[in-house]
Order: sequence, then C-alpha cells, then structure tokens
Amino acid sequence: MHKMIQRLVDNFLAVTKESVKTITYEWLNIILRLINGVSAMLLAILPDKTNMLEGIHGWELRPSFRGPRLPRWMENGVSSFNQFVHELSMDSDSASSVDYSSGDDVDDDDDDDDISPASPSSQSSRFSRASSYKKRRKNWAHLIFSICGWLLLPARLILGIPFYLYSIFFSRGLKGPSSTPGRFQTSQVHAGRKALDHVVQRATDRRRGVIEDLHLGMEIFIETIFDGIHKIAACFLSPVDSLRALLKWTSADDSSAYVVTATVAEDDPTPTERKTRLNNSLNTDARTCQDVITELGYPYEAIRVVTDDGYVLLLERIPRRDSRKAVYLQHGVFDSSMGWVSNGVVGSPAFAAFDQGYDVFLGNFRGLVSREHVNKNISSREYWSYSINENGTEDIPAMIEKIHQVKTSELKFLSELDTTEETNTEQPYKLCAICHSLGGAAILMYIITRRVEQKPHRLSRIILLSPAGFHHDSTFAFTALEYSLLWFGPILQPLVPGFYIPTRFFRMLVNKLARDFHNYPAVGGVVQTLFGYLLGGDSSNWVGVLGLPHYNMNDMPGVSFGIALHLAQMKHARKFRMFDYGSPSANMRVYGSPEPLDLGEYYGLIDVPVDVVAGRKDRVIRPSMVRKHYRLMRDAGVEASYNEFEYAHLDFTFSHREELMGYVMSRLLLVAPNTKHKSLRLKKKDGEVVAKQETSS
Repeated sequence: MHKMIQRLVDNFLAVTKESVKTITYEWLNIILRLINGVSAMLLAILPDKTNMLEGIHGWELRPSFRGPRLPRWMENGVSSFNQFVHELSMDSDSASSVDYSSGDDVDDDDDDDDISPASPSSQSSRFSRASSYKKRRKNWAHLIFSICGWLLLPARLILGIPFYLYSIFFSRGLKGPSSTPGRFQTSQVHAGRKALDHVVQRATDRRRGVIEDLHLGMEIFIETIFDGIHKIAACFLSPVDSLRALLKWTSADDSSAYVVTATVAEDDPTPTERKTRLNNSLNTDARTCQDVITELGYPYEAIRVVTDDGYVLLLERIPRRDSRKAVYLQHGVFDSSMGWVSNGVVGSPAFAAFDQGYDVFLGNFRGLVSREHVNKNISSREYWSYSINENGTEDIPAMIEKIHQVKTSELKFLSELDTTEETNTEQPYKLCAICHSLGGAAILMYIITRRVEQKPHRLSRIILLSPAGFHHDSTFAFTALEYSLLWFGPILQPLVPGFYIPTRFFRMLVNKLARDFHNYPAVGGVVQTLFGYLLGGDSSNWVGVLGLPHYNMNDMPGVSFGIALHLAQMKHARKFRMFDYGSPSANMRVYGSPEPLDLGEYYGLIDVPVDVVAGRKDRVIRPSMVRKHYRLMRDAGVEASYNEFEYAHLDFTFSHREELMGYVMSRLLLVAPNTKHKSLRLKKKDGEVVAKQETSS
C-alpha cells in the first residue's frame, strides 16, 4: 500500500511537471512565432526586402528553434532538461569527469550488509571508492516505523517543516550513497540537478542565444519548484526517514556532511568539494583568430609589436617561413584580423593566399577594449586619444618593420645574402598588402609619409578594397553625423573617448542576440534593415557581423573619437588629408604648415602598383569616392587599376565571393618573387647537416 502511494505521487508529479513545461513552452513559442511572423510581414511591405528571408545563410521563415509538438512526457517520458543533462553526463564520463547518482542504483540484495563494488565504469563503483555506508533496514521494519509515523501526525508536521527548510538549503550536503528500498524514490529531478553541477562547464561550451537561455532557465525553474514539492511529499510519506536524516545531520561532524566528488584512478579517492557556478560561463562564442586558424589545420604564430608611442599590437601570422612572397592584410573600422578568416577555408582571403604559397601576416590596429599598452595604468582617455594619423604613421610602420625583421632573419638561414645587397636595401622577399576600408586609407598614408621621410616602405603592390579617404558623396545620415561630430566634438571627446560596447554584460548580450537573429530570420531581417537604413542603405550582412566572435564579452575592437572626427573632417573638407588639430599653431607644430597635409596631392610619390576595388552596392564608401582615388593616382602617373563588383561594404571581407578571391589572387600573382637569391637546402648525411645551394624560384 505504501509503495502504491509512492508510485501514485511519483506519476502525478511527473505528469504535472511535464504538462506545465509543455504549456509554458507552447505559449513562449507562440509569442516568438508571432513576433517572427509580424517581422516577416514588415519585410514583405518594405521595398526590396522580401528576398532577405531567402538565401541568407540558409535562413527560413520558420524559426530553426522549434517548440514541442506533443507533450514531452507523451513522447519519451523524459523532459528535455533531463535528457540534456543525461547527454552531458555521458560526455562527462567519456572525458573522465565524475558524476554521481543519488544512490538509487546501489544493489539492494537482502542478504548483503555492505555495498558491493560494481564495475569500474559505473557510478556506484566510483562512489564506493569514496564511502562505505551501511544499508538501511529491511522493508518490514520500515513499514512498522511508517505506521507509527502516521499515528504521530502532530510530530510529523512539526518535524516536516524544519526538514523541508533544511532540505532546500542543505540538500546537496545530505545526498548519501545509499537508498532505502521503501523510501520515496529519488526522481530524475535529483539526478538532473546533481549532473548539472558537474557538467555545467561542458554545457557552456555550446553557444546559445537569449531565447535558448530563456527556455533552459524556465525548465530549471520548473524543475526547482517540483523538486520542492517532491521533498514535501517525501516528508509526509516517510516521516521516520525524515526524522532520522535530521537527527543524523545534527549529530554528524563536518567531515561527513559532504560527499561531492572523487576521481577514478586517483591515489587519494577522498571526496573533495567542487564548486561550479552557473554564472561563470555565459555560453558566448569567444574564439580568437588563433582558434579559427588552428581548428582548420593551418599553422599559426602570434607576434607582439610595440609602437613608438607604446601601444601593443597583435600581428598574427599563417607562416610559410621559406616563402619569398608575403602578404599583409589590414582590416577596417570596428574590425580585426578575424574578418580575413571568418569564412573558413574556401571563402577567406588569408587562407586563399596561404594556399597560393604566401607567408600571410594579419595586422590589428590599436583600439581594443582591453587597452593593450606598455603603460598598464593608462587611462581610457589617454588610450583612445588617437586618429587615423596614428594608424598610418605608427601602427602600420611598426607592423611592416616587424615583418621585414622576421622575414629577413628567417631567409638568412635559407639564402646567401652578400653585403652589397644589404647596402642597396634590397630585401629577399616581396611584400604585398590587401587593405579594406580604413586600412586602405592608412596604408596610403603610410606609403606617402614614408616617401616624404625618404624611408623604405617595403611594399611591392597594394590592393585597396573600398578604401576610405573621400566621403563627401554620402547619405543624409552620414552628413548629420558629420556635423554632430564637428559641432559637438570639443564637448563630446572628453566624455566619450571611444566607441564600443561598454560592459561585459552588454557585449555578452549582443553576442547572444546575434544567435537569436539567426534562429529567427524575419526578426534578424528587420534588424538588418534597420542597420542598413542607419548606415545609408548598405545591404551588408550587419547581423552576421555582430555574431563574429571578436565581439565577445571579454574584448572587442572599438573606434576612437579621434578617428570618427578625422573622417568627419575629411568629409567636410572634401579632401583626403591628415588630422586637423583645430588651430594653425597646433598644425604648424605637427606638420610644419598651418593646414594638414593633403595626401591626395602627394599621390605622385606612390611608387608601387595599386589595384583599387569598389562595390556597386556599397553605401558606406560609394563607388564615386573610390573612383576619386583612382583618378588622382592615374593623373599623378601611378600604375593603378580599377574594378567594381556587385558588393556592399562588408562583402569584401565577410562574404564568400569567389570572383573577388580570383581577382585578388590574380593581382598578387603579378608580383614575381625574387629569383636571384640562392637557397640553402638542408639535408642529413651520415648524421651531419649538409647545405646544398639551389636557385630559388
């Protein structure tokens, strides 16, 4: 009779719990589908936006995160949360992490007094290594005590309430290895919560969006509520066991109060407490450029570069140390080296160049939230106090000189360099540059200033993908931003030294929302449309860019107020010129003239071939502005070419474009590597290293 009541309560709680989950999920998913459907209607009404629901990374109108069609308990009898925890616990077993049951799996033979060790792979054997608890009493004894407990109803009520409060706050300490056969059996809630404590770190390796976190949070909340109800029922059904547990807890010392974890094959299997906090890992994608490169099987090298003004830059490399042709890729605004590898092996310029035999270097401008600087105590205002001038005259020179130093030292081991070649400043390799947006303006500034200073720039060819510099032909939004920066710049600059997502929480939120925009494509399409309108109607995949892992809770690329003001000055002056410090005297101290240097007038100093590429759909830097670069170069006698593609601004780096890959690689191949140097081919002969000279090709 007692067991029948137990099973009845168990079944009732399980069915009720799964019914509550199903109703809650269905209501949430109905609301989400409604929002997604309304968003789809908006896209259908807006001109030229219907196609956003098709062909964007395989998006569909129906959300990819779907709710249950039938109650979970009707399908397989196990809730999604319990199944989720079970799968993770199995993964945890394979990784040698320890999971413990509540003791229900321990063998209950009537004639045995001690727990028999199970197989090494089972949970009970792991637990037996850490404890040697005795078994409970026989069923008949338990039945007698239960009857007495029902007779003592007032005592049961008095003891049940404190035990319930105790079980809520100290239940993890009382979880024992053994179980009473007549005791109210532990439901999947207990095993699920225990497994969650041990595998939450593995769970957080999977990136989830806000909606998916909401689903999981609701399930944990429902599990917690029914867990409390389950414990209350256990107090009423087994008051003697509750009293025994309470007395044991009050009389036990601290050493026996916790049985948490122990690891198989450890010399000391004594249980130790392992603390796991749900808020430690927030399920965001924090991969770095190094992670992407190495996961795809490519070599990787990180080089720290320090500029003359103390900024610490990260120059990343996909090395071919014996290659005599190298390529340097430089990103644009709000971007990093991640943009050059974000499309995988097939669609990323960095991997395409490496596969063509190039030694690939990925540059990163200053401007990270982490504020990398030799002065560890630098203030935010001091760190963000720079313009495009510093990108072109500090960052790029430091990185290219580091490339020259690395390549020269490496090739010395593979080639014979005589003194005449070094005096003639010839270099044993050819270096090309591929630059996007702000990187294009900075590389032009670098070449011109180096030529003015009569210093070598080390470059053999540059490819400019929608380069910045000229911006007067733009939309009303950019014009309004221009005058806002020019008028209120002196007031805003001390208050807002840089533009970036300010806190870890909001950076994490953006990272998760980008995942939700992918799962709910119509909502993502509306956000995409809003971004496009704010940025002049540009059709780039702005939502996809937000999901890139360099926008993570720990760090992200930002933009200084000085760069934004510098771009506004260029737009207002209708010239590609250096930063205006606000007064003739200040400019005189920096440039030796009352006006900033007009870089467009010095295009005749560019002594390398230049390939200029524009996007017909680009509304951030319009093709007319890119053509102005080309016309000035052509008029100045520079060997320049011009081409246009049906691209928006971000398509040059973040989209898989085979025709762009083919065009860029064809321009790189126009630069032939040095052929007059002789390489040293190292061979082992009879245990000794022998150098053999060969002409390199």
